[in-house]
Amino acid sequence: MRHTVLRRIGQAVLTLLVGSVLVWALLALAPGDPAHRVLTANGVAHPTEEQVRAKRVELGLTGDPVTRYGRWLAGAARGDFGTSWATSRPVADELGQRLPATVRLTVVAVGLSLAAALLLGTVAAVTAGRWPDAAIRLLSSAVLVLPGFVVGLALLHVVVLRLGHFQIITDGSWATVGLPALTLSLGTAAAWSRLLRAELLRAGGAPHVEVATARGARRWRLLVVHDLPGALVPFLTVVGTGVAALLGGAPIVETVFTWPGVGRYAVQAITARDLPVVQAYTLLAIAVYVAVSLVVDLVAVAVDPRLARAGAR
Repeated sequence: MRHTVLRRIGQAVLTLLVGSVLVWALLALAPGDPAHRVLTANGVAHPTEEQVRAKRVELGLTGDPVTRYGRWLAGAARGDFGTSWATSRPVADELGQRLPATVRLTVVAVGLSLAAALLLGTVAAVTAGRWPDAAIRLLSSAVLVLPGFVVGLALLHVVVLRLGHFQIITDGSWATVGLPALTLSLGTAAAWSRLLRAELLRAGGAPHVEVATARGARRWRLLVVHDLPGALVPFLTVVGTGVAALLGGAPIVETVFTWPGVGRYAVQAITARDLPVVQAYTLLAIAVYVAVSLVVDLVAVAVDPRLARAGAR
């Protein structure tokens, strides 16, 4: 068990390092001179060579690539991602100002997704082959096919403009989180419910479940006592990666609903070619994915120790 935990942590650290190299290369391989671009963005129409050289030193763009990467990585480890080219403010401050709104949106969206997935996946598994199962699968397929921005615009048109509920302009508060979170949760809930149904049906075919059925155990008892524990590990893995994706900012949904989170901020940075912000956002998304995946792996090993033995071989 201890060996498995250490190995997973080592893999996570290695993944973060590889990801950091790729993120740093966004700036190193970008066309043009970043120092010249920053000066131009700050109102210096025709920067001199002296100004460009001074700005390159300020941005840490001097020295060989290895030295520059090490300097950038050390700063990122301290939470220093440089200065935004668009606003001339520290990127860490800009992200920190918007991160609570994204966390708020993620918490509500995950809660809605889990509740819907558990309900729909369980009902579909219990009624497999009958009309409730067919209706749930058809509904989930339709939701998965529709892009997030289409769902968001449709909800805005129907719920806000036609019915007069909620607000078009959101401010990142709990009072306005409902509609964006609902939009964000639909696709995730559909995918999770389909997986849970499949895993419950697979777990229901295990020999010990057949023995319990032969002894007269009721369907709901079989579901709770035998099927759900057997479906927990794969379902937990998918939920973990889904949570990481939601916490990454959900840029499309945040943009559609003008939600003041890191996802919308990243879209604005990409439009403005604000590379330090894009770097920081990408590294944050990678770190979230790696951290959540590590936690999910360790929880899965704790739930099913057979995974640790399998990974040791």
